[in-house]
Amino acid sequence: MVKITARKFVGRENVYDIGVKRDHNFAIKNGLIASNCFNKSHSTAYGYVTYQTAYLKANYPLEYMAALLTANSGDTDKVQKYINNCASMGIVIDPPDINRSGLDFTPAAKKILFGFTAVRNVGQNAIASILLARNEGGEFESLADFCDRVDLRAVNRRTVESLIHCGAFDKIEANRQQLICDLALVYDWAQSRDKDRASGQGNLFDFAGGDNFADPNTQTTNNNFDVVPKADPVGDFPPQEKLRMEKELLGFYVSDHPLKSLTKAASVLSPINLSQLNEQREDTKICAVIMLNNVKKVVTKKGAQMAILQIEDLTGQSEAVVFPKTYERISEQLQVDVRLIIWGKVDRRDDQTQLIVEDVEPVETVKMVMVELNPQQARDIEELRRLQTILQEQSGDKEKANMPVIGIVQSENSRQLVRFGWQFRVQDSRITVQALQNARFTAHLEPLIN
Repeated sequence: MVKITARKFVGRENVYDIGVKRDHNFAIKNGLIASNCFNKSHSTAYGYVTYQTAYLKANYPLEYMAALLTANSGDTDKVQKYINNCASMGIVIDPPDINRSGLDFTPAAKKILFGFTAVRNVGQNAIASILLARNEGGEFESLADFCDRVDLRAVNRRTVESLIHCGAFDKIEANRQQLICDLALVYDWAQSRDKDRASGQGNLFDFAGGDNFADPNTQTTNNNFDVVPKADPVGDFPPQEKLRMEKELLGFYVSDHPLKSLTKAASVLSPINLSQLNEQREDTKICAVIMLNNVKKVVTKKGAQMAILQIEDLTGQSEAVVFPKTYERISEQLQVDVRLIIWGKVDRRDDQTQLIVEDVEPVETVKMVMVELNPQQARDIEELRRLQTILQEQSGDKEKANMPVIGIVQSENSRQLVRFGWQFRVQDSRITVQALQNARFTAHLEPLIN
């Protein structure tokens, strides 16, 4: 083979495929220059694999997506993307289930179950013990039944807490806080019972509810779990707290998502989501409803503070940058696991797309300006110009004008929402509504969260 020590343009020449029997890649012979392309066997293999995966996705979507999630379970971004793909395909992703989940993502009854390996603090020995106990004794009927049957040397208290918090016991008891409170008593009871078995001694609980004494060394004792100690009744965790723990233990929101209730409002507020950032031109202004996952504080060479944010919406995750002047103004609102409206612009550096943050506000405090127009007003140029003038007057400082204005065109048979452009955003919602009402427009404030 001829070694290439220099590169130069030699004009247009005939080329041949490297799939030929002789004269392989980069060989120069008889005035021909080999093309750097796939050989036929390589291309055929890729084509065949592509056909196979397309066939599986089309005909066995549950099994295919479960395998895809399992194969990429170590990559949070990819798993999030595939979970979103499942949602668009109508496939529901269920949280782990103590009586149904296996090691990995598993297709079951038109759903995909999270596997135990996806739960933090649940090791391989614990999983093996859970599956063994379930296979030998059937489904677990209660927290006490679970703690009594698994090997507590492998399944420690922290493991059980994690399984409760991620929703694995929801089918047995939906009140997760009650289970956590009960666990403090039940786990100690199960440990004591396990020690009694190991020493060959009986326990009063082994014999409660039965007429005959059972062998304490067997697993077939007449169990009456109604007498197992339990904590006083308590209310469940707030929904936001339950979702926060799910995210901490699974890496994702599974049973629900804090932004799901805002889907319609977010689509009205902004047509662009995080998965579409790469498609936007540089400096495009963006408004998005997001969850703030992480705040990394950075000190510049001049000693000023700034931050790099990890944000997500229902479609994916992205990185956002808060420069010093903006950070000084909004730092108090940058709290992890908080739902925010974020305003910024698209920035591209080193082939990566990120969001430069200009302002944020908690979704609970955002109020949109709603202007109601009848069809005649919507077609009247003079009326539209009058409306435009009022909104431009209310924009004030363009850098601070972030509040959206939504038009409602109401007729007898339809109700259409019209999003006004970025240039018509206003600085103060209440003052804007008052100005519109003074000009005989029907206007009101509407919170993003009803």
